[in-house]
Amino acid sequence: MLAEKQLKAFVPTLNPVKAKAFYKDILGLKLLSEDGYALEFDAHGTPLRITTVKELKPQEFTILGWIVDDISSTVHTLNKQGIICEKYAFFPQDEFGIWTSPGGSKVAWFKDPDGNVLSVSER
Repeated sequence: MLAEKQLKAFVPTLNPVKAKAFYKDILGLKLLSEDGYALEFDAHGTPLRITTVKELKPQEFTILGWIVDDISSTVHTLNKQGIICEKYAFFPQDEFGIWTSPGGSKVAWFKDPDGNVLSVSER
């Protein structure tokens, strides 16, 4: 029923000003619209709505992720922007926070200003 329909993603924020700076200026997403309820970005053809909420308890798991061609380069670029990847005791990660899965995929996690866990991965 929805397999051929476009997906729209949602991320909560308590502070739309900080979220706007993060998603637009640091991650480089194009801002499509902004009102008192949300910011909407173009995430490579997927609408990403950053919704303003009154309360937020960030989850410990990834809520949004991107597939990248070169994870090392992407993580280094994030680091230059002041974004440091999370390090977890239960994953063997390199010094930059990149984990290589048993199948060879690589993943790194980082947080937005609200503490939402985001990721980049390379297949």
